[in-house]
Amino acid sequence: MEVFIAPGYEQISRIAARIVADVLNAKPNAVLGLATGSTPLGLYKELIRMHRDEGLDFAQVTTFNLDEYVGLAPTNTQSYHYFMRENFFEHINIATDHIYIPSGTTSNYHAFCPWYERRIEECGGIDIQILGIGSDGHIAFNEPGSSLRSRTRLKTLAKQTIEDNSRFFEQPEDVPVYAITMGVGTILESRSILLLANGENKASAVAQMVEGPVTSMIPASALQLHPAADVILDDAAASQLKMRDYYEWVQQNKPSAPRS
Repeated sequence: MEVFIAPGYEQISRIAARIVADVLNAKPNAVLGLATGSTPLGLYKELIRMHRDEGLDFAQVTTFNLDEYVGLAPTNTQSYHYFMRENFFEHINIATDHIYIPSGTTSNYHAFCPWYERRIEECGGIDIQILGIGSDGHIAFNEPGSSLRSRTRLKTLAKQTIEDNSRFFEQPEDVPVYAITMGVGTILESRSILLLANGENKASAVAQMVEGPVTSMIPASALQLHPAADVILDDAAASQLKMRDYYEWVQQNKPSAPRS
């Protein structure tokens, strides 16, 4: 795991977008793993700008999203299908049949989950997986206690996750209790991983992910086991790192370190 620290949200978004663009320029038919939520919005906006202004091409790209709420139809404004259309897919030249998002309304989750895993494999595996991190250290909807070898499955959401996500819904009780999510094991099979975090509310989880033990109680700590995981933080999210000075020294002295 490599840690990179930028002054603010705009900078981490630009750095992340450049890393993704480098993957696409090297492999036009790359498979992207995508995340939802407020953290990757800046990344998606920058990728849209690069598509518009620099000709970044998504015509051959395939995408797999991490998760979706159970019970929300794709047309629901709080569904991740809707989020991805509004904030990314409608603004780039991606083929609709190259877009995969877990179904929140399938009638057979036991069949859908292994199918989603097989489809990732059939498409060649994920080249770069975008992640955020929850305030309790979860990635995707893999809550604390999730097996570090878990696969795509149904997951009951933790009270903390429901509380954190309630800001997106009219009422807290509208937040779904269940989600379908890629597992930690699924995520770790990606060839490279790019985790973004911003804000002081993520600082504790980030510190435990980067510098704490690998534990199912902080599912994101499993990224320590991945050979190509980059963590890009703003100042606030990096504020509790004990070895922050070292990470910044490496960033300044490593020629290949990403720059904003």
